[in-house]
Amino acid sequence: MVTIRLVQGDITEQSADAVVNAANSSLLGGGGVDGAIHRAGGPEILAECRALRASRYGRGLPVGQAVATTAGRLPARWVIHTVGPVFSREEDRSELLASCHRESLRIADEIGARTVAFPAVSTGVYGWPPEDAARIAVETVRAARTSVEEVRFVLFDERAYRAFAERLD
Repeated sequence: MVTIRLVQGDITEQSADAVVNAANSSLLGGGGVDGAIHRAGGPEILAECRALRASRYGRGLPVGQAVATTAGRLPARWVIHTVGPVFSREEDRSELLASCHRESLRIADEIGARTVAFPAVSTGVYGWPPEDAARIAVETVRAARTSVEEVRFVLFDERAYRAFAERLD
């Protein structure tokens, strides 16, 4: 069974086998967590992302999928990039958000990662309410069949931290 921990802080400072990047589908960096990981990790991450775009993901990484690259200068071995869905009140996209977590753990198993640090996927500019994102993330991780021993949710602000903490009580 996976141990789930919460940390309020900066995901780029986490010492873990893998950190999950809430990427955009281009894989070429952006704002929020994505931009922070690319900036802190350095050009090695972008170089591998460009290679992925030139080969398997010419149209970008689909929403709900995940892929791993080097972590560059981050204190992790790998970055697992996943593209979260944009929140919608008109359409239930929670299965796509759950898929981000399941697929990230599947990739973690493939690369042999035992500790994985996740951000609150889709809660930034993609507008997912942190309380609902926490419910989906925690339920999905708890139900996952994985060799990952520890999942650390690294939450940037107090609201997200509280939302995840309520789910773990």
